[in-house]
Amino acid sequence: MHKAKRGFRTGLMGLFLVLGLAACSATFVNHGFVPPAEDLAAIEIGDSRDAVVAAIGTPGVAGVMRDEAWFYTAYRVRNYAYRAPEVTERQILAVSFDTAGRVSNIEEFGLEDGQVVELSRRVTSSSVREISFFQQLVGNFGRINIGEALGGN
Repeated sequence: MHKAKRGFRTGLMGLFLVLGLAACSATFVNHGFVPPAEDLAAIEIGDSRDAVVAAIGTPGVAGVMRDEAWFYTAYRVRNYAYRAPEVTERQILAVSFDTAGRVSNIEEFGLEDGQVVELSRRVTSSSVREISFFQQLVGNFGRINIGEALGGN
């Protein structure tokens, strides 16, 4: 019986070890859609937007449609335990159109082609004073006419 308890404890510890290691393993999530190369081969420079739609469809939720270009995007994100998610793969397909709505260029970009874009924050100053909620609440007490609030004349 003593050996049975020791075996059970060893098995239980092994189970916790396996579960602990599984919790620390990376998970991957795929987002977006970029058409496969064989579908892309059906598009030629000079084709209309309708021909592009027939061959590869319109960009989905992750893509962007503008008058001058359509962007198809797909990326793979690795989630690992408590760390911030990391994009491990990115593929962007840009189909550019001329002013007549005809395909003028087809370009593909990967994660290695990415550039870091620094965003600047522009804040317009205003004449509005910053008043806390408490200051607003207390300031309204002087504006209330108790007689009118209680239904008096």
